[in-house]
Amino acid sequence: MWTETRQGRVAVARFNRPPMNYFTDADIDQLERLVGDWAQPGIGAVVLAGGLPGKFITHFDVDAILRKQEQPEGPIEAPVRSRRFHAMIRTLNELPKPVIAALNGDAMGGGFELALGCDVRIGELGDYRYGLPEVRLGIVPGGGGLTRLSRLIGPGRALLLGLSARVLDPEEAHRAGLVEQLAPDAVAAAIELATRIADLTPSAVAMAKRIVYQTAGLPLSVALDAELESAYRAKQSPDAAAPMREYLELPLTERRAWLDQ
Repeated sequence: MWTETRQGRVAVARFNRPPMNYFTDADIDQLERLVGDWAQPGIGAVVLAGGLPGKFITHFDVDAILRKQEQPEGPIEAPVRSRRFHAMIRTLNELPKPVIAALNGDAMGGGFELALGCDVRIGELGDYRYGLPEVRLGIVPGGGGLTRLSRLIGPGRALLLGLSARVLDPEEAHRAGLVEQLAPDAVAAAIELATRIADLTPSAVAMAKRIVYQTAGLPLSVALDAELESAYRAKQSPDAAAPMREYLELPLTERRAWLDQ
């Protein structure tokens, strides 16, 4: 159900499962394989988007969740689906390149959990809904949604949304900090951002992403040491010299414009 296209060094993956874009175990399988492909050097950034009008990933297939309740996994292997989903999201986080969610439609439950696992979320202006409504269905998020949401917007607001099962329209989500950017066309905005980042020095992009994820939640002194090590690696990378030389070759009066591109 995932179809991938390339725009330069940007991989664009669209999810298309008619009629409602509900997420299933098979879609996790396919996405796991795609994530492995995206590690190759020829790709500089990734965009995830919905392939049906008005739908990013609506939510996980509730029928499949109910079947697991009626025919539960054994106590040793359970919960298989959630563990696989968590592992796949961690692999996205470990990619040395950005993964941008273009929320061009409804993104709730498991769909929004996938978006929360991406590096950046771009919402689209329109009559769409984002959030974690699981409690309304008598369950709670199992794909890391509340944990990631609390780190993104703080425990108080995460509890407010999670306990009330509220879903937000894109403008409300932007004000609440659930999405970093709003655009009339989320996919176009995501591709533009992905292209900009993909044109930058790969080692610097990789180390910047590593700093953010590896230092989250660490004591300040430990986090600063981790940042120092990543900064050193970026400076020593062979591909760092070319952009620094390009900058230094400019007249002093032109350097700010170069940085402001």
